[in-house]
Amino acid sequence: MEPITRIHGRAYPLGLKNVDTDAIIPAEYLKTIKRTGLGRHAFEAIRNDPANLFDDPRFKGAPIIIAGDNFGCGSSREHAAWALLDLGVTAVIAPSFSDIFSGNAFKNGIVTVVLDQAAIDRLMEVAQDHPITVDLETMTVTSPLQDRFAFELDPFRRECLMQGLDEIALTLTSEAAISAYETKTRSLG
Repeated sequence: MEPITRIHGRAYPLGLKNVDTDAIIPAEYLKTIKRTGLGRHAFEAIRNDPANLFDDPRFKGAPIIIAGDNFGCGSSREHAAWALLDLGVTAVIAPSFSDIFSGNAFKNGIVTVVLDQAAIDRLMEVAQDHPITVDLETMTVTSPLQDRFAFELDPFRRECLMQGLDEIALTLTSEAAISAYETKTRSLG
């Protein structure tokens, strides 16, 4: 997982409430165990509309999605996080997230930022023409129009994201202690 301290760029102004994991990546693509290639199927139902924002040149490749309440609800498919990453998204800003989606996003290096609806409404407006910045060091979402919204993030998750530590890398930070314990238990055996 790559360390994340700051995400800057255009944002998809999605704004929809209750975007479930099936809308993020349809069930027919869950047979793969590869984390790549899913981005082309992300938001497939929305992308069937030729005027969709995911294929709009103004937003194409945006690293941020601005969404409505309850983003990532539905099934617990980790493929939803994989599809977002493959699409290039590393942050989602919404008033609330499904707990399971939020956990899967964190484990895959996606920042989930919770802001109130007034902030979401403002960012939806700003995103039409301007980039947005999510900064984990200052715990703020900002725009070039002087918007500044503070957010909270679990300190453990924040530290892991900033250091690029997934579960395996986090375990490996204790490699010396693990090796010492294994050596000690072998000698007792």
